[in-house]
Amino acid sequence: MNTQLIIVEGLPGSGKSTAAQLILEILTEMNIEAQLFKEGDLNHPADYDGVAYFSKSEFDELLSLTEEFRDILNVGVTTQGNDYFLPYRVIENEIGLKLPDVLSNTIYKNDIYELPLNQNMNLVVDKWGRFTESALNNQKVYIFECCFIQNPVTVGMIKYDSPKEKIKHYVTSLAKIIACLNPLLIYIEQDDLEFSFNKAVKERPKEWSDGFVNYYTSQGYGKEHGYIGIDGTLQVLQARAKLENEILDLLELDKVKINNSSYGLDRCRSELIHIMRSHYVR
Repeated sequence: MNTQLIIVEGLPGSGKSTAAQLILEILTEMNIEAQLFKEGDLNHPADYDGVAYFSKSEFDELLSLTEEFRDILNVGVTTQGNDYFLPYRVIENEIGLKLPDVLSNTIYKNDIYELPLNQNMNLVVDKWGRFTESALNNQKVYIFECCFIQNPVTVGMIKYDSPKEKIKHYVTSLAKIIACLNPLLIYIEQDDLEFSFNKAVKERPKEWSDGFVNYYTSQGYGKEHGYIGIDGTLQVLQARAKLENEILDLLELDKVKINNSSYGLDRCRSELIHIMRSHYVR
C-alpha cells in the first residue's frame, strides 16, 4: 500500500513550509496526485483553524446576540447531531468585514483550540477519524504541514501545561487512526534552535513574533515557569523540542528526520526526492 498521508513537522523556522512545498512539487513531477494543506489552512480536512464549537443551546444563545448576522451564521454553521461547528474566519473572509466585538469575542471563547483539553481532544480525534475514512476512498496523497504533533503539543503543553503522558496519548491516538493510510512523518530539525527561531522572527511580521511570544509565555507552561520575552520563549521551545522527540520515539509509523541546519534548498530537495522515490517507485 502506498503512503496516502505525508506529515511534515518541526519547530518554528526549521523549514517545514519549504519542505512541504517541495514534496508537493516532487510528487507532481512524478505524476502522483497530491494536495498540500499548509499550517493554518481554513479548509483543513483533518484539523480545525478558526472554527468554534457550540452545543445547540449555546448556538441559539449566540444567535440571540445579533440580528444583522443571524442569517450569515446560520448558513455558515455545520452540524453533526447536537454539535455545531462555526468556521468564523471563513465567514469573515467571505463577507469581507469583521464581526462585531461582542459577537467575535463570544465566538472566539468557543474556538476549538480554546476549549478544555479533553473536549479539544475528542473533537480533533473525531475529525481525524472522518478524514481517514474519506481518504481511504481515493488515491490522492495528502500532505499536511504540522497539526499532527504541533497542535496537540501546543494546546496540551504550551496552553495547559498538561502532563506529558496525556499529550503523548493525544498524538498516539491520532497515529492509530491514520495507520491505515500508511503515513510518512518527516521531521525537519535544526542544530541551533535559537538561530532558527530568531531567523523566523526576523523574516516574519512583528505581529507574528509578538503573538507567538505572548502565547508561549503568558499561559500554561511558560507562565508556570515564569518565562518572559524572547529568552523565555526559547526556553519553552527547548522543552517543546524535547517532548516532540520523545513523541517521535514512541510513534510506530514510518518516520524520517531531515537536518536542515544549513537551509540548503538543493540538499533538502535531493533528500526529499530520495525519500519520495523510495515510497512511490517500485
